[in-house]
Amino acid sequence: MAFQIVINLIIACMWMFLNESYTFASFVAGYLWGILLLFLLNRFIPDTFYLRRVGKVIKLIFLFIRELVLSNIEIVKLVYKRQPQFEPGIFMLPLDLKSNWEITLLANLITLTPGTLSVAIAHDNSHIFIHAMHIDDIDESIRSIKDTFEKAIMEVTR
Repeated sequence: MAFQIVINLIIACMWMFLNESYTFASFVAGYLWGILLLFLLNRFIPDTFYLRRVGKVIKLIFLFIRELVLSNIEIVKLVYKRQPQFEPGIFMLPLDLKSNWEITLLANLITLTPGTLSVAIAHDNSHIFIHAMHIDDIDESIRSIKDTFEKAIMEVTR
């Protein structure tokens, strides 16, 4: 992916030099031509087309924002009840992620979402322990994290 971005930047700079127009608009036009060339010559480049991964990163960002807003609404509902009944607890989430980078990203996304906190990661990186402010169903909480954050992280990194 990094190789394709560098090639695209080189194409954009070459476009500016060939047009003898050193403006931002000329750079953007060259960058768009570079995207088109990389897409057309994708079979000669060793990695998949990099804009696909960029799209998945943007999808992960929007997923996090959506989960952030929804969890904030749930926390506000719990806090402002007349007689709040919290069921806090710690549960163990089995991981399908393998690299340290993927696990760290998942732990940070969980911690940044209100109502949940990554407490610890198993020594063999097979599980992550999560404290939740309110747990109705542990299996539902595990499935929710696996279907949202873990799935999106695997799409981005693999």
